Amino acid sequence: MSVTKKDTSVLQNFINGVWVSSNSGQTLNVPNPATNELLTKVPVSTKEDVNDAVVAAKEAFNKWKKVPVPKRARILFKYHSLLSDNHEELARLIVKENGKAFKEAYGEVQRGIECVEFASGAPTLMMGETLSGIAEEIDSEMFRYPLGVVGGITPFNFPMMVPLWMFPLAIACGNTFVLKPSERTPILANRLAELFSEAGAPPGVLNVVHGAHDVVNGLLNHKDIAAISFVGSQPVAKYVYERAAANGKRVQALSGAKNHHIVMPDADLDKAVQHIISSTFGSAGQRCMACSAVVVVGDNEPFVKALSKKADELIIGNGMDDEVLLTPVIRKEHRDKVLGYIEKGISEGADLIRDGRKEISEHSEGNFLGPTIFDHVTPDMTIAKDEIFAPVLSLLRAGDLDEGLEYIRKSRYGNGATIYTNNAKAIRQFREEADAGMLGINVGVPATMAFFPFSGWKDSFYGDLHVNGKDGLNFYTRKKMITSRFEA
Repeated sequence: MSVTKKDTSVLQNFINGVWVSSNSGQTLNVPNPATNELLTKVPVSTKEDVNDAVVAAKEAFNKWKKVPVPKRARILFKYHSLLSDNHEELARLIVKENGKAFKEAYGEVQRGIECVEFASGAPTLMMGETLSGIAEEIDSEMFRYPLGVVGGITPFNFPMMVPLWMFPLAIACGNTFVLKPSERTPILANRLAELFSEAGAPPGVLNVVHGAHDVVNGLLNHKDIAAISFVGSQPVAKYVYERAAANGKRVQALSGAKNHHIVMPDADLDKAVQHIISSTFGSAGQRCMACSAVVVVGDNEPFVKALSKKADELIIGNGMDDEVLLTPVIRKEHRDKVLGYIEKGISEGADLIRDGRKEISEHSEGNFLGPTIFDHVTPDMTIAKDEIFAPVLSLLRAGDLDEGLEYIRKSRYGNGATIYTNNAKAIRQFREEADAGMLGINVGVPATMAFFPFSGWKDSFYGDLHVNGKDGLNFYTRKKMITSRFEA
C-alpha cells in the first residue's frame, strides 16, 4: 500500500505485518491545513480492530522477547538508516498533514531519528547489575525484562517525533507495540510502519490502528496491554491515566502546558525577541514547549515594541514556502475555539496590541491565524491560565524576578520555563525556584534530547516515569532479582 500518493483513498491499519481495512466502514477526512485539500481518509476503527492488533502483538511477543538484544539493535540501526535516507520525504509528509513549516518538519524528523539512535543502544541500556558477596557465599543480580504488549497514543502536533519517543525504545527492550496515531495526522504513522517493516521487524512487533475514542478505550481496557504511553491535551491525559491505571496498567501521560518566559532588564533584547518569536509562533504555537506567556520584568517598553514589530514582519503561509514561519493551525474548528479565547481576553481587560484575526481573510484558503499578542495580562485571566495551543501570546508585567517566579508557581502546568538574562544570581535563583521540569537559560524551546527524560511537572504529566532517557528504559522494562548461594 502506498501512503504517499495524492488521492482520497482510505488508509488501512497495519496489523501483523500486513495492511488491513478497518471493520467499521466509517472514515474521517484528512485535509491539508494550509489548503483544506483532501489528502486521504482515515478509518474510525473499532475495538475489534484493536483486539486484532493486540492478539497479533501478543503472539509476536512470545518470539520477540527471546530475540537477542544485539539482533534487535541491528534492526533499529537499519531503521535509522532508512529514516535518514527518507528524511526529506518524511518532512514533506509532515508539512502536508500537519501544516508546519518545512524547516521545522525537517528538524522534527531529525529529533525522531535521534530517538532511534538512543534505542539502538539497547545492548548497553538493557544491562543489569550484580553485586558479589551481599552476604557470606551469596551474590545478587538484577536482570531487565520486557513488559509484553504496549500501547501508544500520539498527538497531531509531532506526528513523527512522538511515536518515535515510544515504539523504538519499547521494541528495543523486547516489547511489542500497538500505535494509535492522531486521526488528524495519520499518514506519517503508516510510513513509519512501512519503513520499520522494511528494516526487518517481524510481523506483529509494530501494529498501527487508526481511529478515535473507541480505539483509545480499546487500548485502555484491553487486558493484554501491559502499559500505555500517551501524549495529548490535559483532560484526555488525566482520563487516560485514571482509566489505564484503574485497569492495572503502567502509564505515562504527557499533558498540557503554559510555558512562561521571563525577560529580565539586562537581557539581550534582540536575541530574546528572536527566541520568543520562534518559540511562540513556530508550529503555529501548537507544541507543548511553546512560549505562551512572557513575564516582562521591570519597565521594558523597548522589548515590548521590538516584539510587536517582529511579529508584524512574520511571513504567514504554506509551510512549503521557504520564508514562512507562521503556518496554519490544524483545523478550522480549532481556530474557531482560539477566536473565542481572543474575545475572552478582550472582555477580561487585556490589551490586544497585535490582532492576528486580520490575517484570516488574507489567507482564507487554509486555517490561518496571524500572530496575536496581548499585553497587561494578569494571572487570573483565562488567557493566562488555559493552554490555547495557537499563535497567541500573553505579556504579564512583574516588578522583579520573585514576582515572575510566583506567576510560574501559580500555574497549574509545569512543562517548561525560560529566563533571558546574563545575571548569574538570577539564573541560579530561576534554576532553583522555577516550578517546571524543563528550564531554559536564554533558550527558546528547552526541550530535552532523547537520552534525557522529557520531564514535565504538575498537570503537565501524569505518572511516575517520563518518556525518553533512563525513565523511558525503566518504563518499558521490569526487573528480576536473583539471589544465589554458592556453598563449598
